[in-house]
Amino acid sequence: PDMYPGNCWAFKGSQGYLVVRLSMKIYPTAFTVEHIPKTLSPTGNITSAPRNFAVYGLDDEYQEEGKLLGEYVYDQEGEPLQMFPVMEENEDAFQIVELRIFSNWGHAEYTCLYRFRVHGKPAE
Repeated sequence: PDMYPGNCWAFKGSQGYLVVRLSMKIYPTAFTVEHIPKTLSPTGNITSAPRNFAVYGLDDEYQEEGKLLGEYVYDQEGEPLQMFPVMEENEDAFQIVELRIFSNWGHAEYTCLYRFRVHGKPAE
């Protein structure tokens, strides 16, 4: 609910994933990733921020490989809140979305995710 340093979902290393069940099926249009700005960081850097990541739509939470919706880079020099449009052609609605993080900005021990949002149009 807030953006205080350290008030994040942290996972060990630079690779991890998060699966989110939405309140309804939607046609995804964009995603936002939010991290604290460097100015709020006690160390003055945000090396724990996600760097390379992808988003997938899943039909159910047990699906091994979902439908790729896009591959992105969170810019540590950019705004704390960054929006990424769906890049891949997609006709399907999803209630389950997977965020797969491939790397961070250099932190050796962990990666911090402060906020991840899914935007889209409700499926009828």
